[in-house]
Amino acid sequence: MEKTASKVSALLKLLSHRDRLMVLCHLAQGEMAAGDLAEALDRKAPAMSQQLAVLRREGIIEARRDGQSIFYRIVDEDAVAIMEFLYHRFCGDEAQGPLVASLAEEGAGS
Repeated sequence: MEKTASKVSALLKLLSHRDRLMVLCHLAQGEMAAGDLAEALDRKAPAMSQQLAVLRREGIIEARRDGQSIFYRIVDEDAVAIMEFLYHRFCGDEAQGPLVASLAEEGAGS
């Protein structure tokens, strides 16, 4: 159980960085070029490259080169499962739950 807790803790630590979380949100929809990710997240190439390198080093994503472009995709099954859960829980049209409902109410009251 200790080994599993360490693995989960490391994955959650990776996801706790906003840019890495957003990268994985986009990659959960399918493979994307590094430049397209940087544009989608409104980040400069060096900042995006740094976050992609962290995710690649940890085995969460994989890169492939096609001409001058580098495409990334999620390869870690646990990361895919977590991203699917997070999407359906917080981002999908069907997002439900007390936290989501209370946040929606707070936003409507602003």
